[in-house]
Amino acid sequence: MIEEAFREVLDGYLKSNHRKKVEIIERAYHFAKEAHKGIRRRSGEPYILHPIAVAKIASLEIGLGSTSICAALLHDVVEDTEYTVEDIEQHFGKKIAQLVEGLTKISGGIFGDKASLQAENFRKLLLTMSEDIRVVLIKMADRLHNMRTLGSMAPNKQYKIAGETLYIYAPLAHRLGLFEIKTELEDLSFKYEHPAAYARISEQIRESEARRQAVYSDFSTPIKEKLDRMGLVYEAKARLKSVYSIWNKMETKHVPFKEVYDLYAMRIVFECDDQSKEKSICWAIYSAITDIYKLHPDRTRDWIAVPKANGYQALHLTVMGPDGNWVEVQIRSRRMDEIAEKGFAAHWKYKIGEGDEESELNVWLRTIKDILDNPEPSAIDFLDTLKLNLFASEIVVFTPKGELLTLPSGATVLDVAFALHSQLGIHCIAGKVNHKLVPLSHKLSSGDQVEVLTSKSQNPQPEWESFLATAKAKTRLRQALRRSRQPAVNEGRNILAEWLEVHGLPDNNAVISKMLGTFHVPNREELCYQIGEQEIVLGDFLVKSLKKQVATQSSGGLFSKLLKFNRKTSPKALPEAVADDKKPEINTKETYELRYDENGSNFKIAECCCPIPGDEVMGFIDDNGEVVVHALTCPRAQVLKAGFGSRIVATHWERVSGKSLAHVHVEGIDRHGILQELIQMISTHLAIDIRKLNIEAHDEVFECDLWVRVGDAEVVSALCEKVRTIDGVQQAARIH
Repeated sequence: MIEEAFREVLDGYLKSNHRKKVEIIERAYHFAKEAHKGIRRRSGEPYILHPIAVAKIASLEIGLGSTSICAALLHDVVEDTEYTVEDIEQHFGKKIAQLVEGLTKISGGIFGDKASLQAENFRKLLLTMSEDIRVVLIKMADRLHNMRTLGSMAPNKQYKIAGETLYIYAPLAHRLGLFEIKTELEDLSFKYEHPAAYARISEQIRESEARRQAVYSDFSTPIKEKLDRMGLVYEAKARLKSVYSIWNKMETKHVPFKEVYDLYAMRIVFECDDQSKEKSICWAIYSAITDIYKLHPDRTRDWIAVPKANGYQALHLTVMGPDGNWVEVQIRSRRMDEIAEKGFAAHWKYKIGEGDEESELNVWLRTIKDILDNPEPSAIDFLDTLKLNLFASEIVVFTPKGELLTLPSGATVLDVAFALHSQLGIHCIAGKVNHKLVPLSHKLSSGDQVEVLTSKSQNPQPEWESFLATAKAKTRLRQALRRSRQPAVNEGRNILAEWLEVHGLPDNNAVISKMLGTFHVPNREELCYQIGEQEIVLGDFLVKSLKKQVATQSSGGLFSKLLKFNRKTSPKALPEAVADDKKPEINTKETYELRYDENGSNFKIAECCCPIPGDEVMGFIDDNGEVVVHALTCPRAQVLKAGFGSRIVATHWERVSGKSLAHVHVEGIDRHGILQELIQMISTHLAIDIRKLNIEAHDEVFECDLWVRVGDAEVVSALCEKVRTIDGVQQAARIH
């Protein structure tokens, strides 16, 4: 079985365009096989099958060559066996050793006592990636195989791996142009996080296939006839939305499956040997399609003239189909299609010198390196900053000299200032967009010409962060603010140390946490800053309270009180490390039963998402060893899975009674008496208590938000279904 799997890798490699270096690949295979001898995966299969599978994905699905195949075969040797990076270098040379080192997980690192091993691993991976892009391409292959075999893992591991995949790896794959891999990673993550929803949507896709094929046939037939008459050699196919994309649309738009009309897009891939003719053929096909169908004027995207930062090129247009629904058509050459599906690996096949796409990649890699060289002090902040830079949607703006800048959608004048130079950002006072004066916070659109105005007297402000959209700008702003605040922080630190010593108080977590809660500040640095600026004055009123807390610390109740209080004052503050004396005793490998008993509940509901019984949820063990329940769709849960996977626990609702608050949004056509009918149905017929209600009508349309007390999620679903039967109601959905 092992030999057969390796033979498939070799056969695929021999069919590729790469130079045939079979001998070194065979040596790497035998070396890895010997190193992993006798070791098995959780599924029971020999471990060596995993590196072989990763090498196969790297070669066949991403299109990498012999160096990458060898690194893929050896990627776990240093981490899991006695061999070192030096051994790899001695046997296989420096380049393969560098790739293996970049792929090897590490411990300890830049975040100190606030370390998150996962965040540290991402940093190491990306830092090596900025030196050699192949590191992250092999890592994608490794992650894809792990996701394909995730079924053999424990539930909490499934949540952790699926969570970090959705949060970091899928956006990274998108940014690198690995569209097929990005789609599969999203679908597999979704399958393990929401198995019931995945199965339901997959079944609905199967059931609607015949109808969808008939609609596509009606739409595509006249286009194909016209393209045939033009004498083009092409392939036309329907590209179905992924299961995850469909679910995402249903969730964000609050619509059922049957109302997701853009289930498919038409893709036309034409053959063209002369790259200089690709653009004119794309526009000829565009012209042919718009002769047949009406064009949506605001949804044409020309990614040929200005490719995306990941190298993606295509012409997109949206037209009205014969069934009255909008259909997107994507037009590409075969070269563009390979780059779109395989990303930067395909660039090497077509590379003629340094093209625009490669230089765009280098700009992006420099930005990534910039973030990594100046890491955030918190693992969570680092992951958030990194995530910012993986934004999919982009705009293109120009400087007064005509220089082109690619920025995330929502970028402002201040983002442009920081993109050009840190000093421009720090001293920026306003901007001129298309020769018109605008403030720093002005959001830019594609095609804008932007001029930055500065003043030496301007200093960076903390509120600037709220309207920055690029990771580089946020990193640079935080650095500047830290520099300007440092004298006050140092002064405050000295005052605090002296005050604690005078009053005989220890400088430990318990005391500082109590002070953070008392003064409503999120962290120690902010506390020291406000003390240094004399915004906080340490008085005698604190001493008695702190001494009482220190005396009761050993009782175990202190951390609970402090953390509950502090979390309310600082909802974004997230636990970074479990206090040594309060290590969680919950077994994260087993499913945790969520229940109420005579003493209350054995869990806490997260205030950021407020899930109710029946929702798909996960547990996070906080610093006090308690399980905090988050909805799986909660954005903070995504961050926790990506940053603190070891503290995630799989959960199951068990004997949960009581009433939870749920938010329902209703909209429809306004008429006399509709509110009375709505309240009567909910309160009288369904016997559900309404705790709060807001209703507003604009001309003939009304919107209503109501909060109801319910036992579980099924009750809310039944309520929405009933409300939709009221005459005039167009939509009723729970808001998470």
